[in-house]
Amino acid sequence: MDSHYHLSIARYLLILLLVSSYMQTTTKLCFCLDGDELSSSVKTNSCIDEERQSLLIFKQHLVDPSGRLSSWVGHDCCQWEGISCNNNTGHVVKMDLRNPYPYSISDDQWEYEAYEKSLLGGKINASLLGLKHLNYLDLSKNFFHSSQIPKFFGELKSLQYLNLSFASFGGEIPLSLGNLSSLNFLDLGWNQLSSSKNLNWLSHLSSLEYLNLNYINLSSTGVSWAYDISMLPSLLELHLSSCQIESIPPSLQGINLTSLFNLTSLITLDLSENNFNGPFPNELACLKSLEYLDLSKTGLKGQVPKVLGNLCKLKVLSLSGNKIDGRVGDFLRSFSNCSNNPLESLDLSNCELESQMPASLGILKSLQYLNLCGNYLWGSIPDSIGNLSSLETLDISNNKMNGSIPDSIGNLSSLKTLDLSFNKMEGSIPQSMGQLTHLVSLRLYGNLWEGILTEAHFINLTKLQDLQVGNKDRPMSLIFNVAYDWIPPFKLHTIEIINCQVSPGFWVWLQAQTKLSSVILRGNGMSDSIPEEWLLHISSQLIQLDLSYNQFCGNLPSHLKFPNINSIDLSHNQLEGPLPLWWSTSVFSLDLESNFFSGPIPSNINQMMPNLKTLYLSENHLNGTIPPGVCNMEQLKILSLRSNQFSGEFLRAWSVESNMVFLDVGYNNLSGNIPSSLGVLSSLRILKLNNNNFGGEIPDSLQNCSSLESMDLGDNKLTGNIPLWIGGSNSSMWCMLRLRSNYFSGHISPQLCNLHHLHILDLSHNNLSGTIPVCLNNWTSLVDDSNTNSTGYIEQATLTLKGSELVYNKTLMLVKSIDLSSNNLQGEIPQEISSLFLLGTLNLSKNQLTGRIPSKIGNLHLLETLDLSHNQLSGQIPQSLSSLTSLSHLNLSCNNLSGRIPSGNQLQTLNFSSIYMDNPLLCGAPLSTKCPEDDNFTTTDAKDKNEDGDNDKLWFSVSVVLGFIVGFWSVCGILISKTS
Repeated sequence: MDSHYHLSIARYLLILLLVSSYMQTTTKLCFCLDGDELSSSVKTNSCIDEERQSLLIFKQHLVDPSGRLSSWVGHDCCQWEGISCNNNTGHVVKMDLRNPYPYSISDDQWEYEAYEKSLLGGKINASLLGLKHLNYLDLSKNFFHSSQIPKFFGELKSLQYLNLSFASFGGEIPLSLGNLSSLNFLDLGWNQLSSSKNLNWLSHLSSLEYLNLNYINLSSTGVSWAYDISMLPSLLELHLSSCQIESIPPSLQGINLTSLFNLTSLITLDLSENNFNGPFPNELACLKSLEYLDLSKTGLKGQVPKVLGNLCKLKVLSLSGNKIDGRVGDFLRSFSNCSNNPLESLDLSNCELESQMPASLGILKSLQYLNLCGNYLWGSIPDSIGNLSSLETLDISNNKMNGSIPDSIGNLSSLKTLDLSFNKMEGSIPQSMGQLTHLVSLRLYGNLWEGILTEAHFINLTKLQDLQVGNKDRPMSLIFNVAYDWIPPFKLHTIEIINCQVSPGFWVWLQAQTKLSSVILRGNGMSDSIPEEWLLHISSQLIQLDLSYNQFCGNLPSHLKFPNINSIDLSHNQLEGPLPLWWSTSVFSLDLESNFFSGPIPSNINQMMPNLKTLYLSENHLNGTIPPGVCNMEQLKILSLRSNQFSGEFLRAWSVESNMVFLDVGYNNLSGNIPSSLGVLSSLRILKLNNNNFGGEIPDSLQNCSSLESMDLGDNKLTGNIPLWIGGSNSSMWCMLRLRSNYFSGHISPQLCNLHHLHILDLSHNNLSGTIPVCLNNWTSLVDDSNTNSTGYIEQATLTLKGSELVYNKTLMLVKSIDLSSNNLQGEIPQEISSLFLLGTLNLSKNQLTGRIPSKIGNLHLLETLDLSHNQLSGQIPQSLSSLTSLSHLNLSCNNLSGRIPSGNQLQTLNFSSIYMDNPLLCGAPLSTKCPEDDNFTTTDAKDKNEDGDNDKLWFSVSVVLGFIVGFWSVCGILISKTS
């Protein structure tokens, strides 16, 4: 018992000895640690104080408008926003300060504003060097004002992850980054960086797996970029988009790319948006591990590359935006050598391919993404398309495909997006479309469909959110004919149906769609009133509403609110009542033209729609005065109030802050002088005040509208001379000047010849005098098509062409016309006018012009209308007039022209005597007056005929006598010689 007891005591003492010894050793080890580690061993839930101080100094030099770093207070920096520490040591190992909001502008204005407010800026302080254990640094999507990347980043030796993308860094890439030998991830993309020498600093980053240099100018590196990158044996992803690289042919001719791209582990290669401008580099075929290859918009030329068949692991391939041609069938067959081909994505968009879709697509059964948009593909979709059972996206838009959709389309059970828009496809849409249970987006717009769409086409499309069908350019024979009581199984977000036909049941079908954010139902013949309850259901999330070119009637509810709507288009209907100016701060476009709306514009329109940019209220029955609040709408760019009944004086309180570009108040009853305050509209490009009762002179302040390109002040009561500043330095881009039907006097200034882009000049029906300037050939837009200018906006103008007043809008830019008729112009028609080769209309009628018609008038080969009537022109009509093969309206009446009317070619069809009447000395067809030489020709011809008749009689008598003599002596001779 005692022995056992003593043995237990001995064991217990031995254990205590061992524990004591271990604790002493541990204590010694602890005391051997540095101060930081000793501190962390005592307390691991708080950061190192020195590192905390480094972070605070770093924060002091940053600009933080949104207070993203407001949590950087207190002692525990490991809990600060964007900071992470090692759980064992307490050292700061991660700093993630990327902007949490998207970089690109979103449809959600609030989200973009939040992005802007969250941008960090300022200076990056070297206090970061105090974070010796930092292995992760992300400053992406901030704004550092083109400052250089700090060179001291190269001393953060523990870094494994460095992301500085989209942060507005500029200047040279510091070579010191080559010291980060532990780096696995480096993203410098989408900055304003450059590399004037080479990239050999990359060769030291032996552990690098991800490299992104997108948008960095590498043009000065020549071909060395490929050598330097090939030194990265661990690289898996390489992004060099938009780097101005031109090194794959022709500059790499004779160099073996196999050695340059000896990156056997590379999975992703993005060289998009560079300028190789040559054939597909066959050497890329050696990168057999590639799963993602993007060579879009790189200027590739030549045939579809067959060597792609060697890249049997490809999942994504983009060759979009190039000039590759050849047969798509050859391209797809190139992958037939790959067993169990795993290709999941194919993008040949915008290539210039000109062959039919192949029938043998079965080899690509694992294909998930097929994008062939923007090519010249023709032919019909083969039935074998149904074999691609894994396909999720099929995009063949913007091609020349024809034929119909095969029934086999219903076999694509995984399909989510189908885009066949902007082709020449026709026929009916198959009911098998209703089997695509995963379909989210169906885009069939811009084709020539026909037939009937029933509920069978939609019966199983439970996930459908986007529907687009129709044709903007022409009506279609496609009918939506769903049962009146049928409720669809899906909730659309966007619907676009244009120029189709709908049945009464369509409205019930549509009113079941309560999640719509974009509604475009244009030109479908829809009538009755717009359902108020339906508008109420969708008003909260609606962004776009277009019900134009239908037959909707009745009043619109005025109490609705659309908090998120951007665009409203109810134009070209039969709506009536007061304007439905729904209170919305988000709307920027409102189009209510061509309806029956009446009453005034609300005086507080600037408060109801403060962000409005375009306002179309033309062709209604609106009246009253234009509210002054319009002048306070600084965002407003387009204001069209044409063809209403507005009266009173025009707005005068225009602000210098205005962004007005297009201003049209024509065809109203406005009076008074043109306000001089219009001169503050420096961005104004089109000014239309025509067909009103404006008086006085054109204010000189308009010369301050330095962007003006088109001005129509016609059909008013304006007086004075045409200002000399028209044609000055601020009006060189003008393309139309219309001042007709006013009381302008004085001469036409040669200054107008400085309007080089002018293609419409209408000064008719005024009191202008003097001569026509001889410098008209300075109007280069009437001489050379390459000098034609376009305002970019559709405006309307009434012009006298072909003897009639015609209204032009969409085709106005094609009109090339000079109309100086009904004035008191004198002198001769300048010969220089024959140099305006593109001129379509020349009207100089009802003046006092003298002299001859220019002899080279036949040079105006595109002339359709020529009116020189009611002048004092003399001399002969030039024979060259007969070469005007486009001429369809000619009037030379009431002049002093003489001689024979020329004939031939187009003049043969203009055989109306009214064209030449009241020219006493003119003769010849189609006039009844014969020319003098015609009478001489008749007399001489008759005399010749009489002389010919007498000679015939003489020769007839002589021949008869001779015949008798010959016959008589022949008989007598026979009698004498033969006595018998």
